[in-house]
Amino acid sequence: MEFTYAYENMLDRALSKLPEKVFEKSRFEIPKSDSFTMGNRTIVKNFQEIAQRMSRDPNHLMKFLSGELATSGNFESRGAVFQGRFSNYQINEKIEKYAAIYVLCHECGKPDTRLFREGRIVFLQCEACGARHSVRSI
Repeated sequence: MEFTYAYENMLDRALSKLPEKVFEKSRFEIPKSDSFTMGNRTIVKNFQEIAQRMSRDPNHLMKFLSGELATSGNFESRGAVFQGRFSNYQINEKIEKYAAIYVLCHECGKPDTRLFREGRIVFLQCEACGARHSVRSI
């Protein structure tokens, strides 16, 4: 039994199978840090908000930033506290790097992703286009 389909019909069928998130035009902006230095420590006041807007665990983001800034960091009532003096520019640059690696889809560029672990490998799964990439474990 042989089936013949017109190209346009097959294209329409393929488009109908795609998830709705692929067609949404929401604008995602990487959040900027609100930080200041106090003595030899840098405090990021809106750290929880940054992690929440990127839909990531604050501990994961803290671990990444601590490694990138080559310092120790912890949570306090005022926000995230890093040992050392860092400018807003330096912190925002590291947050953008984190978003490029662990938040934005490598195929479609959308932020609708989640991190999950299979065995010892961490994957970034896009819920908009379905792409899946392994990412460096922190």
